[in-house]
Amino acid sequence: MEIRTVTSSDYNVISPLINEWWGGRQMSDMLPKLFFIHFNNTSFIVEKNGEIVGFLIGFLSQSHCDEAYIHFVGVHPDYRKAGIGKQLYHEFFKVVKEFDRNIVRAVTSPVNKVSMAYHSNIGFEIEKGDIEVNGVSIHSNYDGTNQGRVLFKKHLGG
Repeated sequence: MEIRTVTSSDYNVISPLINEWWGGRQMSDMLPKLFFIHFNNTSFIVEKNGEIVGFLIGFLSQSHCDEAYIHFVGVHPDYRKAGIGKQLYHEFFKVVKEFDRNIVRAVTSPVNKVSMAYHSNIGFEIEKGDIEVNGVSIHSNYDGTNQGRVLFKKHLGG
């Protein structure tokens, strides 16, 4: 498998795959083409035999000079549990450190138990929100009315 930075043309390949990879959930609107144009030095793709099997879209915060943010990560369902996500995150962490960023943030929906477990397993902490649902701290109305989110933070050290 090969890892590389994204290009603007990757959008046309990845965008149709998103809803499919998310089991029919309508997620593609959350990843417009601008991410593939403006954040390609901090966003990555994993390919196997020329086929995209995973991607991570992330960027350096413009507002917080010590932080970076992971916006979207996807792994082809047939390749989950093969270490692709871990490879993508570590590549992102490596680049983030090169830019002297020590904090990485991510956000997920409270219904995405897989994402919550994954982030916790690789060392992200859930940030305390204003409500708790089923033992999970949530920032209510984070993305609008009734759109609570789970916020993650990881210190890279340095």
